[in-house]
Amino acid sequence: MDVATLWCEPVAVLNRSQEAVRKAIQRIRERLPFPLRGIDSDNDSAFLNAHLYTYCQKEGVQFTRSRTYKKNDQAYVEGKNWRVVRQLVGYRRYESRDALDLLEAIYADWRLVVNYFQPVRKLISKERVGSKVRKKYDLAHTPYRRVLAASDIPEEKKIEAGEIYTTLNPVALQRRIEENLRALARLPR
Repeated sequence: MDVATLWCEPVAVLNRSQEAVRKAIQRIRERLPFPLRGIDSDNDSAFLNAHLYTYCQKEGVQFTRSRTYKKNDQAYVEGKNWRVVRQLVGYRRYESRDALDLLEAIYADWRLVVNYFQPVRKLISKERVGSKVRKKYDLAHTPYRRVLAASDIPEEKKIEAGEIYTTLNPVALQRRIEENLRALARLPR
């Protein structure tokens, strides 16, 4: 998830091997409507490894580590994980190639719904007052609208995102997602 625009790219990975994670990051880079400047990695061994670090160095991507020794070590991603992934496909562990194919199809459509049609609010500030925490948010905008408003995103990337937006039909996307979710639920456990 991009912190500035709240853009989210869910990707299915069959296993947590270094090669599978590297390929997933490459797919994400190809889909993003802006250049990937950095990865703030989870502390999991699938992410903290020499191969990913070398990949980032070679590609000019900054590689940092998230909050160490915290259960919720990647707060931005963990929060989006619930809203974008868990509410959609649940917590079931999928391990077959058929499941991976269906998850990839679901996420390919779901990423478009989430980024182009679902407005989100961005946390502006948090203030502790006694035992309560008061949070202030900006106005809700879709990640797509945030990309268009961002001054540091190249104009050609904004044009590409706009061309994608004009081709989208949210009803058709939702139908395909629901059909693939039903097929996913029918797979043997």
